[in-house]
Amino acid sequence: MKNIKVIAFDADDTLFVNETYFAETEEKFCSLMSDYLSHQGISKELFKIEIDNLKLYGYGIKGYILSMIEAAMKISNNTISIEAIERIIQYGKELTEKPIVLLEGVEETLEALHGKYKLVVATKGDLLDQRRKLHNSGLGKYFHHIEVMSDKQEVDYSDLIKRLEIQPEEFFMIGNSLKSDVLPVLAIGGHAVHIPFHTTWEHEKINHKVEHKNFSSFEKITDVLSQFEN
Repeated sequence: MKNIKVIAFDADDTLFVNETYFAETEEKFCSLMSDYLSHQGISKELFKIEIDNLKLYGYGIKGYILSMIEAAMKISNNTISIEAIERIIQYGKELTEKPIVLLEGVEETLEALHGKYKLVVATKGDLLDQRRKLHNSGLGKYFHHIEVMSDKQEVDYSDLIKRLEIQPEEFFMIGNSLKSDVLPVLAIGGHAVHIPFHTTWEHEKINHKVEHKNFSSFEKITDVLSQFEN
């Protein structure tokens, strides 16, 4: 690890709780639409529409609200009431007001690394929402740079590394998604650590084991500190 200059952290479900709130909102949506379809059928339809809409809306709460409305219209064959649409919009607003709950060991880890390495946030989602969450989390003081990406592909990480004026082998990524936080970083020559969260969005799941000399997986974020001990 002696060559590492930048340590990047994913935000949602790496620094603070996120997917839990989306799962709770989906439960409300399924209950709202229960007269039309089974819970499983509603979830499946919503997920399909979410994925189809990523290229239009990107990741985040705003796109999620629009996808719920579209799913409600399709599931109900365009008979959904205005009151139900209003309820869905309210679900989205409630998502933006959820409390910021730091995950265990996050601040301890940031305090230990701050000043020794350049720390950055590398996350995807809605710019306004991500900046709001980071501001409300109180963690902003630890970070040199905040990068809110439209996606997390190899090209996105390569662009970030160029802006940071470092080489890929000097970049170290920490996140809860193997698909978004690990695989693309390893592919461009960086280092990556996986810290699993107890629930993962279906879109972020992969069906194969990751084996790479620059990859590690730990149960909790404080375990990462062992990688940087002298």
